[in-house]
Amino acid sequence: MTVRIDKKIKGYAVVTPDDKAKESAQAAAPAAPVAAPEDNVIQMHERIERPDVLIGSTYKIKSPLVEHAMYVTINDIVLNAGTEHEHRRPFEIFINSKSMEHFQWIVALTRIMSAVFRKGGDVTFLVEEMKAVFDPRGGYFKAGGVYMPSLVAELGCIVEDHLKSIGLLHDPEMSEHQRALIAEKRKQFEARSKKNADASALGDSSSGSHQEDIAVTGDGASFPPSATMCHKCSTKALVLMDGCATCLNCGYSKCG
Repeated sequence: MTVRIDKKIKGYAVVTPDDKAKESAQAAAPAAPVAAPEDNVIQMHERIERPDVLIGSTYKIKSPLVEHAMYVTINDIVLNAGTEHEHRRPFEIFINSKSMEHFQWIVALTRIMSAVFRKGGDVTFLVEEMKAVFDPRGGYFKAGGVYMPSLVAELGCIVEDHLKSIGLLHDPEMSEHQRALIAEKRKQFEARSKKNADASALGDSSSGSHQEDIAVTGDGASFPPSATMCHKCSTKALVLMDGCATCLNCGYSKCG
């Protein structure tokens, strides 16, 4: 039978009977089964039974929106204990309080959250979802000047802190340049406040109250009483320096 070749021949090879025999033998030989790797690592899933004893932590919420404090308990389960794959995962959450006005939504919320924890996978999305809840009556400031838009948002912050403590969440690393900038801004503000206080004391020996108003506390989590809320980190640490609003907590500056 005639075969028409439309392309230019650049090379050729002759197939011998031995080559055909080798190809037939390879095709007839059964493929060797690939051994599946053994995987004994236990991952979190909803079929894991609850152990008799769980480890956990209890956190306190004292909000001006409720009369009595709330106590949040998050229990964890330890998977693959004693091995290199050991890890701790949240298993259930409870909220206890003397206030009964929020009983229904607290029970519903904790049951749903516990079901999500037992389901496994990435449960960190709960943090952002809860922190995004706003109270139509308005939020409040907790200790340290951090703004909480709602009671549910503060509960989300507690879950976030707990997930960080067990290694499921990690804080974004702050560069050395950012840390140095924040430290420098703090020193500049403290020096300026001290200078203003000394000048006021020389002008009027009875102006001790003014010095107290502008003094900066030595606690690393405290900021000047005159500071306003930073929209970036939601902390009352925004002060006016050289005509520019600067945050002493995250280093944000309105002037760039």
